[in-house]
Amino acid sequence: MRHGCVPLYPVLLAVTVLLFLSPTIAWRPWPHNKTNAQDSIFGDSKKFEGSSEFVHLKYHMGPVLTANITVHTIWYGTWQRSQKKIIREFINSISAVDSRHPSVAGWWRTVQMYTDQTGSNISKTVRLGQEKNDRFYSHGKSLTRLSIQSVIKSAVTARSKPLPVNAKSGLYLLLTSDDVVVQDFCGQVCGFHYFTFPSIVGYTLPYAWVGNSQKFCPGVCAYPFAVPDYIPGLKPLKSPNGDVGVDGMVSVIGHEIAELATNPLVNAWYAGQDPSFPVEIADLCEGIYGTGGGGSYTGQLFNGEDGATFNMNGIRRRFLVQWVWNHVVNYCSGPNALDQ
Repeated sequence: MRHGCVPLYPVLLAVTVLLFLSPTIAWRPWPHNKTNAQDSIFGDSKKFEGSSEFVHLKYHMGPVLTANITVHTIWYGTWQRSQKKIIREFINSISAVDSRHPSVAGWWRTVQMYTDQTGSNISKTVRLGQEKNDRFYSHGKSLTRLSIQSVIKSAVTARSKPLPVNAKSGLYLLLTSDDVVVQDFCGQVCGFHYFTFPSIVGYTLPYAWVGNSQKFCPGVCAYPFAVPDYIPGLKPLKSPNGDVGVDGMVSVIGHEIAELATNPLVNAWYAGQDPSFPVEIADLCEGIYGTGGGGSYTGQLFNGEDGATFNMNGIRRRFLVQWVWNHVVNYCSGPNALDQ
């Protein structure tokens, strides 16, 4: 039903997490240890990132996004041009064919492997659509889950340049600036996705919300570029694009777009018996960003010449994005295995 983040602490091992993972979890950065907690289970093998015989991801016959995907963005609050550029380039990189390996497009190929009941795969094309700026905080600086839908309604029904309504292949991405409070933000969620209610918006549209945590909780939602207060002495890693809050948002945005593509109406691909609390393809790989990841270890990452940390390349930028569940081989995958 929704995606959120609940506190998970570094003592958990990967298999334990997959056994007891809360279905309301979405993206949550895990405190980083230098040693790989999963090695004690799998030895030197590195092909088991997050794998588990206890994961039963199933297809529930609902639609997935097989048509070309268009992401319509709502910029709510105050945004710098540089911040918008980072997020736009990440979304554009999903379908880029000439990015350096390992690439964002290679990461998306795992998402493409999911199909609908006709056998059609999720689209390889993800592109930026129209945008709407709400720089005057039309619904205030404190939003609830329902008022988020009201913001979307304002964007698609605006008198001047409304966002187009496309329920088949359009995704609506609401991004709130670092001075906007959102219900459950930081305490339980960094982002979530669902679909709009016709009673509020007038249409059933798949959407996601992601907040900039820079002022409120960067140690929670922008980890490892900021660290939680409860881990003294741990140094944050350098973000690849020089903006801790926005670089943290990128992974959450990737998480939500991947799950919107595979489960837009919460009746397609998910684990668990209750569609009100689905565990989806990115939830299953929470905290895993590279080879060997699991437990309290993010996995092997790259360091750029400038000292910044990343795990995949975009068109002109680098990003750190969480891996997603590969249902064919039954473990988490990034661009490494598929980006050739």
